[in-house]
Amino acid sequence: MGGLRRINVRTFSKLLLLVAVMFGFGYAMVPFYRAFCDLVGINQLGDRTNEITARNSQVDESRTITVEFDANAQGPLRFKPAKSSLTVHPGQIATIEYEVANQQPHDVRAQAIPSYAPAQAASYFKKIECFCFTQQTLKAGEAKEFPVVFVVDTKLPKDVTTITLSYTFFDLGKADANQRADVSTPPATVPGAIAGESGGKGSNG
Repeated sequence: MGGLRRINVRTFSKLLLLVAVMFGFGYAMVPFYRAFCDLVGINQLGDRTNEITARNSQVDESRTITVEFDANAQGPLRFKPAKSSLTVHPGQIATIEYEVANQQPHDVRAQAIPSYAPAQAASYFKKIECFCFTQQTLKAGEAKEFPVVFVVDTKLPKDVTTITLSYTFFDLGKADANQRADVSTPPATVPGAIAGESGGKGSNG
């Protein structure tokens, strides 16, 4: 009986260690992503070059790209895109809204990390405005809508006709009231911004 109890204790300890490692990995993803962007120069956070490039790009109306949107959340955050997909032309500025709600009884800090499929599309997907550029703070029970203004580079390889933009929102814990970020900034108005047609199938934000 004593031997069985020791086995159960060891098994429980291993499970606790596994949970702690997984939880720590989620928190480590944010600084890791920032360091990776700085290293390779892909979609650098807050890079105004994307806006200049987008405004000077010619729209390629001979091609259409389906952009699918996915949303995932770590922790008790409700997070989803307003539409599952948009159809755009390369060089065309487009906007998608993401909805996030804090379902906890206290303020939280959160950071969204984007990923792309196929992976090669990352360097051709130019974000002009994105809530992922900075950490966000949401009050207890608060719901917000955040815009992502983007353009698909006209140099996107011809064989790529669908891009999936996936966001994971990481709950970074309780917010310090003295460091609360302003998340109520209204979406920027971009001349000629086009929402595109809703269509396609969202695969997985």
